[in-house]
Amino acid sequence: MVQLTRIYTGGGDKGRTSLSSGKRVPKHDLRVEAYGTVDEANAVIGLVRLHTAGQEALDGLLSRIQNDLFDLGADLATPEVEAPEFPPLRILASQPTWLEGEIDRYNAALQPLKSFVLPAGTAAAAHLHLARTVVRRAERETTRLAEREAINPEAVRYLNRLSDLLFVLARHVNAEAAGDVLWVPGQHR
Repeated sequence: MVQLTRIYTGGGDKGRTSLSSGKRVPKHDLRVEAYGTVDEANAVIGLVRLHTAGQEALDGLLSRIQNDLFDLGADLATPEVEAPEFPPLRILASQPTWLEGEIDRYNAALQPLKSFVLPAGTAAAAHLHLARTVVRRAERETTRLAEREAINPEAVRYLNRLSDLLFVLARHVNAEAAGDVLWVPGQHR
């Protein structure tokens, strides 16, 4: 386990940071951008959880996702190397597969869509949509990184499935309230 006794080190004062391998890179390195955006998504899911108190199943699901996002951040912060000294923490195929099961489970009770959904409705749904957009950005940054460096393909798959699940969860939360807020093309022309 990680033990932090000191929060600041001053090591990043010149615009560089360390990957888990110890390699120093610029703070705007694609790898840092990718895992930093995963961290941002995790923080937004923390905001969602403020609005899911009392909904034990949903809150438990989001708690598990938050933990998995730390795993994903560790995966992205650890460059692929041949014969590593210690086995790195990597996203496993079972993790995005689990997300697929949750998507199917929550989506089964929803009505089919007849228009695009606006990111609105309840506070929880709006925050779930915000988390979804941040996860999509993390996915774009991760795929950009994958064009330059070897990464775990399950990391991209996890992000792709997670954004889908967050969309479905937003619809689920709204279905329990007033329903989806739908886009009306050209409504105010």
